[in-house]
Amino acid sequence: MRNSIFLRIFLGYALVILFLAGAVAVFAPRPMRRHYMQEQAARLERVASILEGPVTAYLEGQGAGSLEDYVTGFGKKTSTRITVISADGTVLADSEKEPRDMENHLYRPEIIAALQGEKQMSVRFSSTLKRDMMYMSFPLKSGGRTAGVLRLSLFMTDLDQLFDRLRSDLLRIIGLVTLLALAGAYFFARSVSKPLREFIDASARVAAGNFDTKVSVRQQGEFKKYALSFNAMTENLKAMFQQIRLQTEELNSILASIKEGLCVLDHDGRILLCNEGFRRIVDFGPPEGKYYWEVIRSSRLAEVVRGAKDSKRTASEEIALGDGIYSSTISPLTSDDRYVVMLRDITEFRRLEKIKKDFVVNVSHELKTPLAAIKGFVETMEPTVGTDNRGYLEIVRRNTDRMIAIVDDLLVLSRLEDKGTAIGKESVDVAAVAATILKMFEKRAADKGLAVSLEAGPALPKISADPYEIERLLINLVDNAIKYTDKGRVLIRLGSDGKSFAIEVADTGLGIGAEHLPHIFERFYVVDKSRSKKLGGTGLGLSIVKHIVLAHQGTISVKSRPGEGTTFTVLLPLT
Repeated sequence: MRNSIFLRIFLGYALVILFLAGAVAVFAPRPMRRHYMQEQAARLERVASILEGPVTAYLEGQGAGSLEDYVTGFGKKTSTRITVISADGTVLADSEKEPRDMENHLYRPEIIAALQGEKQMSVRFSSTLKRDMMYMSFPLKSGGRTAGVLRLSLFMTDLDQLFDRLRSDLLRIIGLVTLLALAGAYFFARSVSKPLREFIDASARVAAGNFDTKVSVRQQGEFKKYALSFNAMTENLKAMFQQIRLQTEELNSILASIKEGLCVLDHDGRILLCNEGFRRIVDFGPPEGKYYWEVIRSSRLAEVVRGAKDSKRTASEEIALGDGIYSSTISPLTSDDRYVVMLRDITEFRRLEKIKKDFVVNVSHELKTPLAAIKGFVETMEPTVGTDNRGYLEIVRRNTDRMIAIVDDLLVLSRLEDKGTAIGKESVDVAAVAATILKMFEKRAADKGLAVSLEAGPALPKISADPYEIERLLINLVDNAIKYTDKGRVLIRLGSDGKSFAIEVADTGLGIGAEHLPHIFERFYVVDKSRSKKLGGTGLGLSIVKHIVLAHQGTISVKSRPGEGTTFTVLLPLT
């Protein structure tokens, strides 16, 4: 890793440097050669501009001395071969050769161009000197016509030697610059790769859990900023993991202290973690990583878990595991798709509840016979008792009737509370039952000056229910309404929305205070105890009503304000 970082950086820079150096070495000589030749051509043009006047004078016969001597001397001064050619191609003078030894130049390309009035440069082999030459030809004008041609030339051998020296110098410079650049790339790669290696090594130590790792802040620029940020990050990570460790220890302590069984399920139903209470309940080795249905053999729990997943809400149900009964609660976690399962052992509670229920049933059954006997003797004694003692006998009769009513209500309540007891359902016309109930209470209502009425919508559907329980429900609600209403009316209102059947019993009576509303369905709970005893109430009527509604999978609610009356609303499902 260490070498790879350095090599990647260094080789990257080296490839760029070598590429640039090679490009310069390959492509630079050609434009240099072209530029040098252009410079030589410009020099020849300057020389030609000096020679043009004197040579034209010689051609017109006005020059001093011979043309050949003048050309030879000027050619030596300028290191240039100078040739003067007449309009018919005859060489008149040449600084390097005898004119008489030279052939006619009329068909040389540069001569042809010059005779046509154009100056031209060409590079070709000289048949006279047997060497490559660069030629520049210039037309010589006299009297408006081309009187001859001035040709200047340079040996290409001299140009090539000069260019070879320039190219050699260029390659040496390129080589030196390349070596210096490679050395710079080497040191730059080391300066970059060294802190990177340090950061990588430090990151690996942090990943392994060593949060005391620090990197050097001796670097400058961005590396120093990164080093400071890295060190701050490790400090934050150390504090964060310390906090997480403390929270984990606290969570483990809390889980260990919970006596109830607790486990966390993922979306697939796999147990992620659990406490000792859960392990004790399931008695299934290490349950972590197992599916909950492998650990807890309960179809009812599976239904509750499925319901909680579908609704994303907390679901509760009692389940039986082995010889115990447990209250199971499944709650979805808001952070992710996980669920908390809580199992609370209620075996002893249910056993005591059953004992209490059996005791109430047994006592109620045992009391029925002596109470019936007492009532019978009271009724037998009534004709024979004198006026002075009749009031005492009336008290005995009234309390006996109240005791019998309490015993009957307790037996009914015990039967309704028994979840194993199924209710018999048949098609029930609630409107007809309500009308019958109102006829039963017409005299009592009339005695108190109350109006009783029934409001039923048209074409009300029948419901599937136990007709005797529906009748008992209405009797209890109407009886309570009449008992606690001194003036006004009592109304039964029936309706349906297609999904549920609504039964409302409303009165204009005393009303119930808000502090009593959460408790009115509890057993023996009485809002006005003195009035209830006076009217013969048992305190069990509303509790019986609630259990009848629950037995039919319905709901019951109440709205009331003191002095404004009370309305009980029962909703029973149509399907």
